[in-house]
Amino acid sequence: MISERLCGFDDLADCEARRFDVAGIRIALARVGENYYAIGDRCSHADYSLAEGEVDEFDCTLECPKHGSLFDLRTGEPLTLPAIRPVASYEVRVREHGVFVALPPPDDDEADDR
Repeated sequence: MISERLCGFDDLADCEARRFDVAGIRIALARVGENYYAIGDRCSHADYSLAEGEVDEFDCTLECPKHGSLFDLRTGEPLTLPAIRPVASYEVRVREHGVFVALPPPDDDEADDR
């Protein structure tokens, strides 16, 4: 695993999501209270940026702003239609120097999918 720093603790407000491009991967980082979640930023239904959507703190979901699909921030699983395929989910580590995401090592076969 590769660990990449995304931001500082206070760079993301509660119930906010932001897009980060790291090592050729688009990541939507969301904050819910003191917890941070990282999922793939492209909606599996319409290839739209999930980071532009609404974060629901009670259900821990991120809503795609294009067609309203809800994705579980903990797993990347779609919870509502029209999306039926999950997006990637990444481990987040909070350290004294900020918020980091653990990424799998690059795989040449997957480079075209990013």
